[in-house]
Amino acid sequence: MQPLITPLTSPSPRRAKPPEELERLETRLCRLVGQAVADYRMIEDGDKVMVCLSGGKDSYGLLEILLSLRSRAPIEFEIVAVNLDQKQPGFPAHVLPDYLTKRGVPFHIETRDTYSIVKRLIPEGDTTCALCSRLRRGHLYRLATELRATKIALGHHRDDILETLLLNLLFTGKMKAMPPKLRSKSGRHVVIRPLAYVKEADLVRYAELLQFPIIPCDLCGSQEDLKRKQVKQMLQDWNQRFPGSNDSMFAALGNIAPSLLLDRTLFDFSSLKTEDGPDDPAARDSDDESL
Repeated sequence: MQPLITPLTSPSPRRAKPPEELERLETRLCRLVGQAVADYRMIEDGDKVMVCLSGGKDSYGLLEILLSLRSRAPIEFEIVAVNLDQKQPGFPAHVLPDYLTKRGVPFHIETRDTYSIVKRLIPEGDTTCALCSRLRRGHLYRLATELRATKIALGHHRDDILETLLLNLLFTGKMKAMPPKLRSKSGRHVVIRPLAYVKEADLVRYAELLQFPIIPCDLCGSQEDLKRKQVKQMLQDWNQRFPGSNDSMFAALGNIAPSLLLDRTLFDFSSLKTEDGPDDPAARDSDDESL
């Protein structure tokens, strides 16, 4: 049975002319999100985008920017906001419905007590991220099917991507991050991350300027001993010592040279042989970046 969507009852209220700082910031955010959407073909004409709204700054920012882009985009697409109420103690259940109704955004609130499951199965002090995200992902995929959403939009930003890269590099021995767009293992869902080019600091300021009603979370992201928090601090410290290093690292994710790495599945090292050419081989070899 298709879940009930609270429909759009009236046009989104127009905000008063924003102050100069907000206007500049919003312009930059829309440009970066629009570029990411275009680069990876995240949203197409006729799409129904399910925006996953947690009540945190990132998902609020994602929703607002997509609403702004939709009003000026050359294509037409629908937006439906979805929140998974995990029955976290003290969760203010009225905040998101009130906000979304005021903004005139169609939405669906799904109530599932994953909080109790996580607390029951994970010993006190252990990280809950793996189980929490698995449960949440299963419910969101199901909802996307029921709502006939063609894309699932998540609020991960550039800093999340860099942190994931270093977490995998340092602790799992894998060079991988968060892709801007992926297909689920079943092949039935496409997940997009429109904030892939956006810095977290910009989203923090955007949330302050628009005064989003932030809902704190005491699940996985709040645990102080998380390696992700340690990696975040490491990236911040490194960028303070060497300004621009995070920008360079992020650029490297889109500028990969498989022949200069060690993965034999990405480059056929075993078939490399010498070859003769009409020009001076010494001149060509002098440009070899690997030496």
